[in-house]
Amino acid sequence: MNDSYSFAFIKKFIKHYLKYDKDNPFIFISAMLALLGIAMGVMVLMVAMGVTNGTQKEFKKRLFVMNYPLTLVSYDTNGISQALIDKIHQKFPDLIMSPYFVTQVIAKNADSVNGAILYGVDFKQEAKINSIFKKAYQEIKDKNYSKFSIITGDDLLTALGAKRGEKVTLFFSQNQASGFGTLPLQKRFQVISTFDSGLTAYDKGIIYTTKQAFVKIFKKSPTTFDGVHIFSKKPMQIIDKIKAILPSNVGIEGWWQQNGGFFRAMQMEKKALFLVLLLIILVASLNIISSLLMTVMSRRSEIALMRTLGATKQEVKNIFFYLGIILGGVGIIIGTILGLFLIWLLTHYNIITLPADVYGTSKLPIDLPISDYLKIISGTAIIVLLSSLYPAIKAAKTDILKVLRNE
Repeated sequence: MNDSYSFAFIKKFIKHYLKYDKDNPFIFISAMLALLGIAMGVMVLMVAMGVTNGTQKEFKKRLFVMNYPLTLVSYDTNGISQALIDKIHQKFPDLIMSPYFVTQVIAKNADSVNGAILYGVDFKQEAKINSIFKKAYQEIKDKNYSKFSIITGDDLLTALGAKRGEKVTLFFSQNQASGFGTLPLQKRFQVISTFDSGLTAYDKGIIYTTKQAFVKIFKKSPTTFDGVHIFSKKPMQIIDKIKAILPSNVGIEGWWQQNGGFFRAMQMEKKALFLVLLLIILVASLNIISSLLMTVMSRRSEIALMRTLGATKQEVKNIFFYLGIILGGVGIIIGTILGLFLIWLLTHYNIITLPADVYGTSKLPIDLPISDYLKIISGTAIIVLLSSLYPAIKAAKTDILKVLRNE
């Protein structure tokens, strides 16, 4: 039997077995359930992986902004000199740097108090590397404000029960002499603007003021800083080059190092979710196996007759193997269409809303890269191939003599 005739023969019987059988309706129903199971599994995997990727991407974007790509830190009280900053800028002119002072404070207004981290920065320079801060700075850049002005997160202002333009008291960890004892150092600052990063931990815990305020209150040197925020388009590639020219008392950290444990946990969660949801497809594949096995059992006489008329074991095997692949393949196509439609629906319509203080956004973030889609299709295809193989082998091993003798 030549190849073209063999293919036509296989194709004819596949069409025959795909038709609804009045004598055995459960076989057809089982096949359709298998197809729908594969489709639902692919759809759920696409949406779930898209949401996981989107959430991870959203967190990464938020943390990237508020943590900065790179940060220079001082390991001792000598700080980071302006001379070192100029040296780094001279060697890496593409970098944008914002030196800062930092201390912990307690913010108080009326009876409300809240702990926070106070950064002393050049507002204009900080706005160049922090898009969240930039929005707050745009509102006051053309206005006159004193060196004892602060920009806080919306959540901190709400917690303190204060409003823009009002003054709040900041208590510092340092003490000042008072009579026969000491009292915590404190200073009144005016709130001139606010920012909203979408993450409560940052909006309640970070305050920005001017560098001049630190110089005045703590007698800081205006040319020696506690740290430097650095913006770079390729921080991972340049971090080692910068580290090579730093003195021993100065280190450099990347945003991925500061939040490495968090993103490793998210990556592990993504892998676990993929494997768990793949079980849906695995369960659906059992319907393919049962459907094909029932077809084999109900068509034993036809298989025996085919073999008697000259069909080879390989041809019989191919009939049922391709039958399973067609069921799985159609399921994958339908699942892909449904998955893309659902992703489009969730992306363009705010059907599911999220608490912004927890997830950083109120809209469900979805991002399904082609690499993840290929993983879904590859995993599903392997399951479908393995599910189709056993019934096909079983059909090819049908005992012709035994079948013809009994039937």
